[in-house]
Amino acid sequence: MSLSPQFLDELRTRTLLSALIGRTTKLQKAGREFRACCPFHNEKSPSFYVNDDKAFYHCFGCGAHGDAIRWMTDQRGLPFMDAVKELAQAAGMELPAMDPRSAEKAEQAKGLHDAMKAAADWFEAQLGGLDGGEAVALLKRRGITDQARRDFGLGFAPDSRGKLRTALRDFGDPMLVETGLLIKVDDKEPYDRFRGRLMIPIRDPRGRTIAFGGRIIGDGEPKYLNSPETPLFDKGRTLYNLDRAAPASRKSGRVLVVEGYMDVIALAQAGFGEAVAPLGTALTEAQLERLWRLSDIPILCFDGDSAGQKAAMRAAHRALPMLAPGRSLAFVTLPEGIDPDDLVRMKGPAAFEELLRTPEPLVDRLWAHELAAEPLNTPEQKAGLKMRLNEIAQSIADKNVSIEYQAEFRRRFDDLYARVREPFRAFQPGPKRKPGQKWKAPDPPVGEVAKGVRATGIDRILAKAVLAGLIRHPAEIARHMEVLGSLKLADGALGRLFEAVVDLAVEDQALDSEGLLTILAKSGFDNIASNLLRADQLSWSFTLKGAEPARAREDLDEAIAILVARPEVDAALAEATAALMARYSDEAFERQVSLVKEQQALDARLANLVQANEDARALGTEGN
Repeated sequence: MSLSPQFLDELRTRTLLSALIGRTTKLQKAGREFRACCPFHNEKSPSFYVNDDKAFYHCFGCGAHGDAIRWMTDQRGLPFMDAVKELAQAAGMELPAMDPRSAEKAEQAKGLHDAMKAAADWFEAQLGGLDGGEAVALLKRRGITDQARRDFGLGFAPDSRGKLRTALRDFGDPMLVETGLLIKVDDKEPYDRFRGRLMIPIRDPRGRTIAFGGRIIGDGEPKYLNSPETPLFDKGRTLYNLDRAAPASRKSGRVLVVEGYMDVIALAQAGFGEAVAPLGTALTEAQLERLWRLSDIPILCFDGDSAGQKAAMRAAHRALPMLAPGRSLAFVTLPEGIDPDDLVRMKGPAAFEELLRTPEPLVDRLWAHELAAEPLNTPEQKAGLKMRLNEIAQSIADKNVSIEYQAEFRRRFDDLYARVREPFRAFQPGPKRKPGQKWKAPDPPVGEVAKGVRATGIDRILAKAVLAGLIRHPAEIARHMEVLGSLKLADGALGRLFEAVVDLAVEDQALDSEGLLTILAKSGFDNIASNLLRADQLSWSFTLKGAEPARAREDLDEAIAILVARPEVDAALAEATAALMARYSDEAFERQVSLVKEQQALDARLANLVQANEDARALGTEGN
């Protein structure tokens, strides 16, 4: 079927938007428009407006905006084609002609839908009959009310091989087999698939029954039996309760994902109507896309046992390639052995709501999982952790999100294994200096070999970048004063500029970048300071004017940490090498190897920082 822009425009013209929205939302006349409390988010005063002349709605609170078709897809949760069909039928419009094969499939699907509805009605009738006593008793033990039973269309399949087949014989065996209601094996007579089970209808976004889940009443396996895949039912694309959860999630602003049917029903009964469940499998890409249409950050509330947590991690890894700015997952971990159904029955809705207030972000769940994956006692095991974290970040297709994950994992790893360094001499404010007197960093108390390395070990390019960053962000000098006080930059103009910048920042901690540059210009540092800040000279986030402040601060922290640590490691390595040459021992050799690895780790950190900044700059260039 091909839908032309002209057809869609005519459909919008024929649809009175206020009448469509007014079916489910109370509208008040406001001049030429209508207004209401927004159905997409909770609010006390109306900020949602409907304009029939322009055929669109808009919320000034949450930004929801669209036309009649968008209303049907976003508020009702319908697929696009279903939304168009329903609107066209209401407007008396004929859809463009389908090819014969599509028409045949549509007619066949209509018959299958009728058969599934008839089956759902029959199962529901059996639950209220003589045979349904055990199933009713099971529902009472689980605390399911009669209202919830009716809302979800629960039923009962008698323990018989042919009662359903007989009741639905007008549809014919071939159709009942195609719907999955009957099982056909070779040339034998078809028989009922579901026998002796509590029947739970599975519905599509329009509320039509497309499959069933059957729970065993007593002992037996499997505990749950689902319909097979059919022309109506694609298990990997279907979420249980999506038809009811979609409008509920618009009001609550969230969508909850739980493991099973009974969890969904129990939560809905407790006031959490926005819950859905996958159908016995891990969340698929198609199901995640459906969830993201309802909420930017769906909350996964899987059981606290090992199986539930493994399912949560499978969902996390499956979501990674699909992450986008603002689009993620969050997790609620229930006590071990407790599922949402148990929690709301034993402790009430307030206990579950309390868990939902502080969901665990996806990045925290991934970090904690990899941290606990294996012991981290050796350099090889720590390197394995870094490799796994890097692979996770690189699996994210969106480059901006990927870069942020790399930076976050790097920060957490460094915080976890940061070597506690004793500064060569902590900066202590001395007596007030006389006007014009320059501040001078104290000399480090290290050996002669170390002094030689320290004098030449500063990475001049990195030092220039850090100095430019301090000029661009003078407020950061106070945060790093202790390490800057122990840092001796290269001699010459660069070193003198460094001393002047620190000196000025110490005297006036409220000094901003423009004020600092003005004073430096008067002190004869105009050219060198201006050259440092030229965009074509340095491309670090903390040297560029207008860069995102949090990113610039984080990168500057990392650059200063590397700048300070590298001379220390180089000095220690030089002393270790000299000691090894003077007198060989296994301990001295191991010390030297350890310092070489530490030196390489710093090189890797610097390379990662450079690459992240280059990638960010490239993205910015492409965006421009």
